[in-house]
Amino acid sequence: MIKCIDVSDLKVGMYIHDLNCDWMSHPFLVNRFLVGNEGEIEKIVDAGIHEVYIDTRKGLDLPSAPTEGEVRKQLENELREIASRKTIAPRQVEAGEEFGRAQLIHSEANQIVRDILQDVRLGKQMVLDQVEPQVEKLTGSILRNGGALLSLCRIKDKDNYTFQHSVSVGALMVSFCNAMGMSKEVIHHAGIGGMLHDIGKMKVPDTILNKPGKLTEQEFAVMKCHVVESKQILLATQGISETAVLVAAQHHERHDGSGYPAGLKGEEISQLGQMAAIVDVYDALTSNRCYHKGMPPTDALRKIYEWSKFHFNPELVQAFMRAIGIYPIGTLVRLESGRLGVVIEQNENNLIAPKVKVFFSIKSNSYIPPEVVDLSRRMGHGGGDKIVKHEVPEKWKIDPLRFL
Repeated sequence: MIKCIDVSDLKVGMYIHDLNCDWMSHPFLVNRFLVGNEGEIEKIVDAGIHEVYIDTRKGLDLPSAPTEGEVRKQLENELREIASRKTIAPRQVEAGEEFGRAQLIHSEANQIVRDILQDVRLGKQMVLDQVEPQVEKLTGSILRNGGALLSLCRIKDKDNYTFQHSVSVGALMVSFCNAMGMSKEVIHHAGIGGMLHDIGKMKVPDTILNKPGKLTEQEFAVMKCHVVESKQILLATQGISETAVLVAAQHHERHDGSGYPAGLKGEEISQLGQMAAIVDVYDALTSNRCYHKGMPPTDALRKIYEWSKFHFNPELVQAFMRAIGIYPIGTLVRLESGRLGVVIEQNENNLIAPKVKVFFSIKSNSYIPPEVVDLSRRMGHGGGDKIVKHEVPEKWKIDPLRFL
């Protein structure tokens, strides 16, 4: 049985099933192992981990600890309650109308960021004029309908991850800031900071940056230096704003002080730095890597919410979830009627009842004529169904984006 325990209850002889943190936040080469000595427990505590999941079939038990299923059910209930509190930022057009423009903007942004980062690796000075027009295009797409562009940002390949992740963080920062009601100027500079937040990785040796596996402790220490490098590169860039620098310099700081490079805690971290930390982890969790299987967005949001007790600002995490939706556009979902569908649009007044394009019947195990169902409406008025759970597209061999 899998159970969640506080690290203060961790004992030698327990089997770690999940270290319960984002994969870039712990120094262990594996995520599952038998705790063999007190030193390993100290190492877990020093990594800023507060709770872990143990497998009682492979190690010692803690009878009073809640099961993984109990924790998940509680978290999902809380997420649904949070989603009902406030609307997302209003959209100007439907996602389907924006999707074609978003594809072009996303492709251009990836190429521009690739060129900028490669120039930095070659020792060239970064010129801000290269990125500013693209952030304006990203912002325009987000304001028209953020879900279209953000659905594309989940598509990545291992050879171009660093570039694609940078674009995703920039787009997510723009969307997050817009949902928070920030000024156009702040949104613009936060988008620049997001797109350039990992520019310091160009100073990390290729053998570490592109290693097809988990980093050793020594390699991880080198990798962590990229934050300081990013800050130095941006400070040397003519015309860069303090806002953009804060996003890059603080995206690995954590609310409980367990982050790096400065170990800032709570309000010592700027609001934009706290927002960047959430966005960066969300995109990393939802991305496939050769050594890390990406989570569906809904699972990633649940994990970030779970970690917000310690690592993130809980209020900002909740605001982020409302900004992109509990079931973001492009999410594959199973409906109570036994049909599969893809979320094609958020309902601003009900984030757990989006518009879904259904196309497959689980009961007959066959495709059905596509139909748009507005889950916020009653039966007979284009609705009358509800989401039971989200699904993993790979399980059904489906590309959700082809239904947008």
